[in-house]
Amino acid sequence: MKKLFLIIGAPGSGKTTDAELIAAKHNNITHYSTGDMFRAEVASGSQRGQIIETYISAGNIVPIDIAIETILGAIKNAPTDIIIIDGYPRSLEQMTELDKYLISENEVELVNVIEVEVSEQVARDRVLGRSRGADDNVEVFNNRMKVYAEPLEQIQEFYTKKDLLKKINGERTIEKIVTEMDEYIQSKI
Repeated sequence: MKKLFLIIGAPGSGKTTDAELIAAKHNNITHYSTGDMFRAEVASGSQRGQIIETYISAGNIVPIDIAIETILGAIKNAPTDIIIIDGYPRSLEQMTELDKYLISENEVELVNVIEVEVSEQVARDRVLGRSRGADDNVEVFNNRMKVYAEPLEQIQEFYTKKDLLKKINGERTIEKIVTEMDEYIQSKI
């Protein structure tokens, strides 16, 4: 049985870095970032990658069918039984589609959803300070923040009702955040 952990957080919350550091510490954990998966698809030059690029470059959500195909393929092909995916779900539609899949799936269990909490100002300072790509500018950040924030309350409510939501303060040192997150994940596996 594959054990799945989802990490959500605002753009710039550090969720990808946190997950990468945890996976690097343990040979039984595989980490996937939806952003990295999508960027890799874009870099491949595939037709799907070209479609994804039009959404990412505007700071919009990748269509549900493409996101689900990409994520489910990654989970099923993961070399370990513990998988951390960050940056998913980003919409109510993504959340409900994943939930539908997990209800009918015997091989994958959603263990927890971890939210890395940061203020909008901290997120803005981090994103605009890193300039990783075309999606790191004020206009795109503002759109990404809006896209992230709009469904957040309902996503939190959904996973809280299922007793799956864990919130972690993302405005501390990376060491403290990663230690808390890692200890929490280890306690659940």
